[in-house]
Amino acid sequence: MINTPHGSVETPVFMPVGTQATVKALTPLQVKEAGARIILANTYHLYLRPGHETVREAGGLHKFMGWDGPILTDSGGFQVFSLGALRKVTEEGAEFASHIDGSRHMLTPEYATGVQQALGADIIMAFDECVEYPASYDRTAAAMERTLRWALRCKKAKTGEDQALFGIVQGGAFADLRAESAKATAGMDFAGNAIGGLSVGEPKEVMHAMLDVTVPLLPEGKPRYLMGVGSFDGIVEGVMRGIDMFDCVLQTRTARMGTALTRRGKLNLRNAAFAKDFSPVEDGCRCYTCRNFTRSYIRHLINANEMLAATLLSIHNIHATTQFVNDIRSAIESASLARFRDEFFENYSG
Repeated sequence: MINTPHGSVETPVFMPVGTQATVKALTPLQVKEAGARIILANTYHLYLRPGHETVREAGGLHKFMGWDGPILTDSGGFQVFSLGALRKVTEEGAEFASHIDGSRHMLTPEYATGVQQALGADIIMAFDECVEYPASYDRTAAAMERTLRWALRCKKAKTGEDQALFGIVQGGAFADLRAESAKATAGMDFAGNAIGGLSVGEPKEVMHAMLDVTVPLLPEGKPRYLMGVGSFDGIVEGVMRGIDMFDCVLQTRTARMGTALTRRGKLNLRNAAFAKDFSPVEDGCRCYTCRNFTRSYIRHLINANEMLAATLLSIHNIHATTQFVNDIRSAIESASLARFRDEFFENYSG
């Protein structure tokens, strides 16, 4: 259980991504009715537009976007990493060119922490340096060590008790670096601990191996958050290894591409095979979409470029994921998680 000023959240939990203070194609009510209890917003994007001071003046992120549940903000480290040649990382912080207008900016650990405090999220993240996969050992070690130094600066910069600050473990695909980072991060006594720098292109076996090294070194009594993972197989494998929190853009991004997520795998509703398929997106699903519409209708919306297609598929994908996590929680409570995992993979095609 995670307790925040805007409510408590049972774990394991999946967080839909609302990068720009909106879960794409959905209203906050639709997100809540789909089963989400906590969402993620992004510091980098909100800092650039509309600006954290605007959000502060609006009364904070919750009032600004009309969401009354818990919010977690990513510090912006991954987004800066994604800018590639547009950014330069030094000990001070990350200097980068805005992807919007090319203007120059500098995010330091102190400033990233201050921006998140202005946004008013319930859970905020330490500013970290992520590296690509594959990356050399020396480059990965340097980024991991810098992340630890930045973490201390974030702790020092944080003021007030109404926000929980999480540290982030880095170390790429190197077991010894992951272990070193996990031990040091755990020793800083953050409110929770995240595992970053995975799901960046490495094989699933590598991610699992890094989790096997990392998770046992993080405190059991504090939330353990695997950043950027939200596929059904990724979630169940993460929970099997002790992960409590997940987030991903997969649910809404694939919806905008005409794809539904089901427990049997992805369903591309653009395919002609669904033209006269009058069954729900997923048999047995109780989401708004599956209770009211058919595969045939949604395929029609996709082909007609109607916005409703993205909305209906986003509702289904978020509901399907949150229900999957709820079922995992039930399996944990009944001491049947291993059996749940095995039965899931018997039918799942990825």
